[in-house]
Amino acid sequence: MSRRIAGFAMLGAVALLATACASSSTTTAAGSGSSGSPSAPGSASAPGSPVAPATSPAASARVAGVPACPTSALTVSLGSSQGTAGSVYETIDFTNNGTSSCTLYGYPGVSLQGGSPAAQVGAAAARTTTTTASVVTLAPGAVANAVLQVTVAGNYPASTCSPTPTSDLLIYPPNQTVSASVAYSSTGCSSTSVILLHVGAVQAGAGSAG
Repeated sequence: MSRRIAGFAMLGAVALLATACASSSTTTAAGSGSSGSPSAPGSASAPGSPVAPATSPAASARVAGVPACPTSALTVSLGSSQGTAGSVYETIDFTNNGTSSCTLYGYPGVSLQGGSPAAQVGAAAARTTTTTASVVTLAPGAVANAVLQVTVAGNYPASTCSPTPTSDLLIYPPNQTVSASVAYSSTGCSSTSVILLHVGAVQAGAGSAG
C-alpha cells in the first residue's frame, strides 16, 4: 500500500511539473509575439496641418533616385489668377530653388489664416479630382503648379459663414509636414461647415488659373 501511495505521489508531481512547463512556454510565446509585432502604420501629418499630405505610391517617392521635394527646397508663390462669378482661381507655383532635381506628387494642403498670432480660419481645402495626380520631376529652377479655387465668402449668409478677415494662405507641399505662408488678404468663413477652398493636383509648369 505504501508503495502504491508513493507511486501516485510521484505521478502527481510529474503532472504538476508538465503543467508548469506548458504554462511557462505559453507565457513566453505570447510575450515575444506582443513585443515583436509592428505598430500600425499611420499617415504623416504635422500638428495643425490643414490636410494630411497626399500619400504617393512607392514609385513616386523616388523617380530614378530623385527624392521628393522638401519645403526648404521650394519657393511657394501665387502665379496667375482669374475671377469668375462667385469664385477666384489662383495658381500656386512651386519653384525648385535647390541645386538638384526633386519630385512632387499629389495635392498640397491649403488653408486660410488670419489674426495675430496667425491661426487657421475655417475649413481646409477640399480636393478637386478632375485632373489625375502624376509625378512631377523638377530640375533646379523648374516650376510646378496647383490651381486653387477660392469661393467668395459673400455667397453664404453671415449666420452660416461667420465672415472673418484673412491675411495669408498656409500651404503644405504634397507629402511634406512643413508649411509655407503666402500673403493673401480676403474674407474667409470661420465656420468649418462651409468649404471655400478647393485645390487640384500638382502639375508640371507654371500653369494658368484661366
